[in-house]
Amino acid sequence: MIKNFKWLLLVSLTFMACNSDDDAVTVVDSSDGLPLTSGSANFSKYVALGNSLTSGFSDGALFKKGQEGAYTNIMAQQFKLVGGGEFKIPYTNDNIGGLLFGGQPNIAFGPRLYFNTTVSPTHPSSTVDPVSGTPTTEVMNPAVAAAGPYNNTGVPGAKSFHLLSPTYGAPAGLANGTANPYYVRFAPNGTTSVLAYAMSQTPTFFSLWIGNNDVLGYATTGGDGTNPITPASGAAGVGFDGTYAALVTTLTSGGAKGVVANIPYVTSIPFFKTVPYNPLTASAIGKGNAAQGLALISALNTQLYGPLKQALTAFGAGSRINLLSTTAANPLLIKDESLPNLSAQLTAAFTPTLGAQTAAFYGNVFGQARQATKTDLVLLTTQSAIGTAPTAENSGIGMAPPAPLNNFGITYPLQDKYVLIPTEVAELEVATNAFNATIKSIAESKGLAFVDANAIMKQIDQGGISANSFTMASTFVTGGTFSLDGVHPSPRGYAFIANKFIEAINAKYGSNLKGVNVGNYPVLYPAVLP
Repeated sequence: MIKNFKWLLLVSLTFMACNSDDDAVTVVDSSDGLPLTSGSANFSKYVALGNSLTSGFSDGALFKKGQEGAYTNIMAQQFKLVGGGEFKIPYTNDNIGGLLFGGQPNIAFGPRLYFNTTVSPTHPSSTVDPVSGTPTTEVMNPAVAAAGPYNNTGVPGAKSFHLLSPTYGAPAGLANGTANPYYVRFAPNGTTSVLAYAMSQTPTFFSLWIGNNDVLGYATTGGDGTNPITPASGAAGVGFDGTYAALVTTLTSGGAKGVVANIPYVTSIPFFKTVPYNPLTASAIGKGNAAQGLALISALNTQLYGPLKQALTAFGAGSRINLLSTTAANPLLIKDESLPNLSAQLTAAFTPTLGAQTAAFYGNVFGQARQATKTDLVLLTTQSAIGTAPTAENSGIGMAPPAPLNNFGITYPLQDKYVLIPTEVAELEVATNAFNATIKSIAESKGLAFVDANAIMKQIDQGGISANSFTMASTFVTGGTFSLDGVHPSPRGYAFIANKFIEAINAKYGSNLKGVNVGNYPVLYPAVLP
């Protein structure tokens, strides 16, 4: 069977529709050509609140060049042209990315990614790889906090309610997950919330883009329940509506004006649209050897798919499984927890031929199994799991299954965390709609500039948006909008976002700030940055 699907990019791109300029929406420069003015806004003390997007996180890491290219920093440079003040950023130490905890690297906070186009006998195709080098950015560095306060208070990983937590920057909370290392690094102490930190600077203008992680965490874990969606309603610090109201009420309490943005559907980003639901061609199953793959398909149809199809058909669920094709690309085998569990029925059906113990095992494994369809969204990170052997930790049954059930997505169902099924996609949409209704309502009631990021992302995903003669599309690697983690923007994507925020500010406050030329910003960062 397949031992490693390290990279499915070439296969993935084959199954993706290309976005063309013919269907693009054109961005109009909001500057009127007259002398720049701030309008009714005062940009002298600008603070930015939010998550990884606010901080400039890109390519799976936070690093200096990415922070420089954050949409918030780009905006701040335009604000300076009309009286804006210094925009101080808690810069990391290098362009490698990653963090040190007490001098030790943490695998969960590794180096940034780059597109490795080197081709050799041992590296036959382009891959996305971590850059070489060891991170030098230490979380436990009091000098960083002492050099504050910082205008950019964006914290990668932050959810809405985290901005209200007084212990989000407490080092002692790192062990139990109540604190965030990115905030610990620049927080003034372990008792000041992000919101309080921002307000301590007496802002005259703010940007707030928060709530993405309140749904994204659920989505990037495949909806397996380990990272739940924030409740839409509830008190501040619990539900999104109460939390968001508290944030904006506090930020505007001193008369500051600001700009807020809503939340795009997470399913429109490359992380959920790059790996196809049906990547299993004969050549892929045969690890590049089509003849070997055809032989494996024949064996699987006889030994696994055929018996499963027959048993499931007897229980009125034959549509869950079809025989593998020798000519077309085949869908992945997945677990769908929304299906009726037929474990007992399959166990009874297989007992005469497999024996009670083995039949019970098969029944447990395939009771909610089915082949994926185009309505299922395979996570970008799942590409490295397809064809590998399940372990006791990720099999869902507490043990590593034996051969021949030792190939994820082919002979063993990909578990919940690897795929978003339609019911989970629907949950995400309902939550996002509720969050966005709250954001728009509060923005209107407080007289704030509003960026409809959800509508913008839909355009990017469904044809692209033309800006400065470039098309901003959502295609992974080549679309120009997203970085190599499939979630966060590329340098050009951040510049585009900055322009959309500036457009909203101009429209609300009568300023005529000019956006930047997105063509001056690269699509991808190189392997080596100064």
